[in-house]
Amino acid sequence: MTDLVIRHLVEDEATALFTSLPHAGLVGRALLDPPRDTYATLAEGGEYRPEWTWVAERDGKVVARAAFWAGPDDTEPKVLDWFDFTDPAAGTKLLRRAPLRGDFNLLLPPGWRDDPRVRAEGQARIDAATAAGYTFMVERYRYVWRPADGLPERPGRLVFRPEPDDERVLEALRRVHSVTLDAHALRAVAEGGVEQAAQEELDFFRWCPSPREWWRLAYTPEGELVGIQVPAHNPAAPIVGFIGVVPEQRGHGYAYDLLAECTHTLAAGGADRIVASTDVGNVGMAKAFARAGYPVAQVTYNLAPPGPAVA
Repeated sequence: MTDLVIRHLVEDEATALFTSLPHAGLVGRALLDPPRDTYATLAEGGEYRPEWTWVAERDGKVVARAAFWAGPDDTEPKVLDWFDFTDPAAGTKLLRRAPLRGDFNLLLPPGWRDDPRVRAEGQARIDAATAAGYTFMVERYRYVWRPADGLPERPGRLVFRPEPDDERVLEALRRVHSVTLDAHALRAVAEGGVEQAAQEELDFFRWCPSPREWWRLAYTPEGELVGIQVPAHNPAAPIVGFIGVVPEQRGHGYAYDLLAECTHTLAAGGADRIVASTDVGNVGMAKAFARAGYPVAQVTYNLAPPGPAVA
């Protein structure tokens, strides 16, 4: 058998070569609405960089591909955005050799385990990534709200105030993450404590190209802090950037109040869709999304990356 060639792409070949690999469209970016399974480089007006796009070739034919993604101004990739193959072993070798790292967020349809074809497609990618050292972190619901779903009612129980002082925002985030179910926050806490978890959230808020003035702390009418909600935009869409209730205020359904306010802010800004997500195990937050009229569009199967690439 001909040796496998693993390499990153260059601009004049990237799109044609990357898109030469056939796929069934059952999992991954083809599930997005509108679909975003068309590869294009930044120079072509797309989202990807050839040097962050890797392929495995045999006899000049692409048998595995991987594209890492970040925002247009980022200098390091944030996620493994695209990974598929016709040869699972080649896919594993590709991930082992590519000198880039990022969480692998595999998009799957709701109930993906119930359809044998979809389950086989998804599980094959999960198995290949796991063999390359990626580890399961969390499964998440991905929601897409549209105006036709209706604006959620505002309960009127809380007072929302802008907070220009980042330190006060950080303190609210510390309190939220001092007791949390969120898998990404728990990873940050394990690595660097509550301080790291809070700082990572703040860094994400700043990274989003949306107004700082949208951030709101929520209080009871008596002035007690309830939590924080951050409407935002990422490079692709309006999003629910963050919803968090401090531990001592949980059990009153306040997550819904924060989500309703966030939705109204984004809708008033002209959003024709709002993307959001929560861990499958966060039952309270999932109930808040359901009550607010957010339908589950996809499930994201999230795997954390391994250490440095193997030469």
